Amino acid sequence: MGSSNGGNVEEAESDHLQLLSTVIPRQERERMCLIHHYHHAFRGFSAMLTQNEASELAGRDGIVSVFPDSILQLHTTRSWDFIEGTSYSNPNFKLTHHHHKSTYDVIIGMIDGGIWPESPSFRDEGMGEIPARWKGVCMEGPDFKKSNCNRKLIGARYYNIVQHTSKSKNSKEMNVVKSPRDSLGHGTHTASIAGGAQVSNASYNGLAQGTARGGYPYARIAMYKACSEDGCPSSTTLKAIDDAIKDGVDIISISIGMSSVLQSDYLKDPIAIGAFHAQEMGVMVACSGGNEGPDPFTVINAAPWIFTVAASNIDRDFQSTLLLGNGRTFQGSAINFSNLTRLETYPLAYGKSIASKFSPISEARSCYPGSLDPEKVKGKIIVCFDGFPFVSREIKKLVAEDAQAKGMILINQNGKGAPYDSGPFPFTEVETAIGYKILKYINSNKNPTATILPTTDIPRYRPAPVVAYFSSRGPGVLSENILKPDIMAPGVAILGAVIPKLEQGNAMLGEKPFHYAIKSGTSMACPHVSGASAFIKSVRPQWTSSMIRSSLMTTATVYDNVGQPLTNSSGSFAIPHEMGVGEISPLKALDPGLVFETTTQDYLNFLCYNGSPDKNIRSMSKKNFKCPKKSSAHLISNINYPSISISRLSKTSGFRIIKRRVTNVGPQNVTYTATVDAPLGLKVKVFPTKITFVENERRVPFKVLFDGRDASTGYNFGALTWSGGLYSVRMIFAVNVE
Repeated sequence: MGSSNGGNVEEAESDHLQLLSTVIPRQERERMCLIHHYHHAFRGFSAMLTQNEASELAGRDGIVSVFPDSILQLHTTRSWDFIEGTSYSNPNFKLTHHHHKSTYDVIIGMIDGGIWPESPSFRDEGMGEIPARWKGVCMEGPDFKKSNCNRKLIGARYYNIVQHTSKSKNSKEMNVVKSPRDSLGHGTHTASIAGGAQVSNASYNGLAQGTARGGYPYARIAMYKACSEDGCPSSTTLKAIDDAIKDGVDIISISIGMSSVLQSDYLKDPIAIGAFHAQEMGVMVACSGGNEGPDPFTVINAAPWIFTVAASNIDRDFQSTLLLGNGRTFQGSAINFSNLTRLETYPLAYGKSIASKFSPISEARSCYPGSLDPEKVKGKIIVCFDGFPFVSREIKKLVAEDAQAKGMILINQNGKGAPYDSGPFPFTEVETAIGYKILKYINSNKNPTATILPTTDIPRYRPAPVVAYFSSRGPGVLSENILKPDIMAPGVAILGAVIPKLEQGNAMLGEKPFHYAIKSGTSMACPHVSGASAFIKSVRPQWTSSMIRSSLMTTATVYDNVGQPLTNSSGSFAIPHEMGVGEISPLKALDPGLVFETTTQDYLNFLCYNGSPDKNIRSMSKKNFKCPKKSSAHLISNINYPSISISRLSKTSGFRIIKRRVTNVGPQNVTYTATVDAPLGLKVKVFPTKITFVENERRVPFKVLFDGRDASTGYNFGALTWSGGLYSVRMIFAVNVE
């Protein structure tokens, strides 16, 4: 995947076909065709090859990488008011250009599962003409016309993705998706979060009512439909990135990725490859960090040129009251539209009393498929544990529904997670302590009963933000010397636009289809960062993607709405491997004072330090580039990143010196003073301790020295803050002492 050096497209395709002809046998020439051809920001192609043919091709000069076409997965109102208000950290902070249209049109490219153009979030009232620099298209399909695009949704592409759809109960058929229209709801939701227009009185059947809007409501949106129900082919995702760069987007938002256990080298990762070339062309790429938390080493999309996002909650919760027959009430987490009331309770059952014949009690306790006896379950509210983590809440609910249960109480042993949307089915989820009280009531009563009331939203919920349980954690598998994830943004129970026909649980309620719904995931956190970046770009159009990233990272908040350090879903203090540098604060990021500019040279050095061969880096970058003579993994810590990570600091090796340089984007003649917040035993010194930006001096280097001789073994976390005038520039560090 080399860098594009322009040239004739037909000649490039001819060269690639010629290359294929050298590895594909003559008798199989029908396979000699290009599925995708990449030629805008970088050069490459996808084709059908055997393993031997791919291996032979990989050994040729000029070939950077050859990798299988893997299937990537999608990472599935109040949130913007919450993070922009930042009232809990600075109630007097206001900016006059907040919500005002800028003279610079920002275009967000969404690489996702398509879009529902009729949603009110994509209306174009008040928007000017489409920018002349836009080179994209609005592709038509059987259910999508050019007229579906407008001055808000300025582009829509689809790719010929083969997907499998159910033909009958026991068979599936293949069909080719030929429309940019959303069939999953994911792309519509993420696009509305990033750049949706303001829509008053939006709600999900009365929940989360208010004004829905994106991070920058005046942003233009272009959708690149690279995903189907089967997932997102990596070759198609790469093609979508290539097209987005060519079309002229400013920001690419990608809420998809591979499993953390399948992560490959950066030069074999399609998102990392595409994102590298995007940043070369001045386009920021923000990606979701994955939903495989809370285990460490699960964060994905972790290349240093990608803005990697973790998920948090906001100051709104959704609760469903559980009322027991003895009069006691408990609050559970849920999104349900139950028709049950306080006036009547129903038999309450658990475990052995609802197990089918020959089913292990452990399976019945967890509502495992096939473990329940419908005759014992019918008409009852059943209690289930969240055992068997591979059996989702959706499956457990379906098991209960199929057995004609009246409702379901799920006991969650892993701490508070995202509320589950059960539609009209009465459902609530409680923590272990409450769960044991319910079981005690069942065991001590001959005829236990209960009812589950419909969900209500709880405003001004505290504490918030909190790291989401599901949010993938660092450190990164491929390099611990870059701190990942980068930052945290709202991703729990977020209201966004959806496909009306998808939310069909409401049909049972006799209601009209919903235009908005509540979803959770780092998929929802990523477009918050994309939207925030678009907002900053609209005000600071001359800033590079690394400057925007730095401004968001160094101004992030590390305190919740009760003034305490941020926590995770278990109630422990959150660490940078969970939350990155903290929660985004877009308004403060408009005026950060100082920024860390990370250049393409930094990224090329990173590849060297990480072990990529010189020739591959030269082929990819199309630059006459040579790796530094000293290239080892520990030098990665020295690339000019807005945070510091050291994967190994020996207690016996003395000081370790880390270099950085800052760029002044604030007023001149300001002196900044360094202060360090370090854990006990870890010695951290900064040289110089003061830096002054005088006329014609925009960039100043500094060094940070770490000494772990007296520090605790393992990761030590802290922060270096440069303070000057009204500015406070915070840089998080993570140091693993051995």
